[in-house]
Amino acid sequence: MVAFVKWFISSLNASYSRRVPKGEWEKKPYNPVLGEQFKMQWGDLQGSGETDVLVEQVSHHPPVTGFHIKNEKHGLTLNGHTGQKTRFSGTSLIVDQVGQSIVTLKNRSNESYMYSCPSITVNGIWYAAPYVELTGTSFIQSTSGLYCSIEYTSRGWISGERNHFKCYLRRNGGSSKEYICKMEGQWSGKSTLTKYGSKTSEPFLDVTALTPAPMHVKDTAEQDEMESRKIWQKVSDAIRANDTNLAGIEKNKIETQKREEKAAREETGEKWQPKYFQWEDEEPTVITLQRMLTSTVKSKYAPATHGNWVYKGDLQ
Repeated sequence: MVAFVKWFISSLNASYSRRVPKGEWEKKPYNPVLGEQFKMQWGDLQGSGETDVLVEQVSHHPPVTGFHIKNEKHGLTLNGHTGQKTRFSGTSLIVDQVGQSIVTLKNRSNESYMYSCPSITVNGIWYAAPYVELTGTSFIQSTSGLYCSIEYTSRGWISGERNHFKCYLRRNGGSSKEYICKMEGQWSGKSTLTKYGSKTSEPFLDVTALTPAPMHVKDTAEQDEMESRKIWQKVSDAIRANDTNLAGIEKNKIETQKREEKAAREETGEKWQPKYFQWEDEEPTVITLQRMLTSTVKSKYAPATHGNWVYKGDLQ
């Protein structure tokens, strides 16, 4: 579980911090169209093997993304989905991430981990200098009978540390006052580990010292029509050329086409289906791990569903 937490914290840094170049601010992302796909591969890094990534926009209203990650060499698969519910609080935009993901380790007798994601707070919007902070609590539950609760706090007006997290590793059914170990620090920097009852800490993780695996994406000309870079190529080219008028025109063409496709489906009664994912309303692994977690933390964990968008290739 400690190794899994290391991976999870490093993934937060890669998702919400490292992707923004130093000295720059967050940019408004494209609004994914229904059925949009993203395919890539992380290359081998120090014997890690190649890792295939597949992402598909499985719903537009509400926005939901299904994703599947697989590493054949180490028998690892990750299958999950995430949706967003947005709201304003003062001058900040808060994005609550809805959904769950399952990581399965085939080489460890199919040991599985379920995790949820923290809420995202976008600050600095009114100053045209937006940046992201993580807030709230997320959980990790393992079939091994161990679970983690991770609390995220942002920097206050006067004091505090940006991108701070505190993670407690506990056993299911044990006392909430006791824990195996505590991991604390910055999810975008260094953190420490302290064992229960100990007054001394040891280094846990320094994400700034990690080397990211090389990322491989096919050239746009070789991509399928529904892949992200193919769909938004003309918009991206216009933005790079600093031609906002042309970017708006090309963006409007895409949105108009998708509205027309939706109208045509409604007229014929056709129901749109994702190409790579299928909704499983009562996904067995999700239900098992949710029950293990809720039996311990009770109402602190309240999942929106018991299902998951499952990769069709895993259902065959």
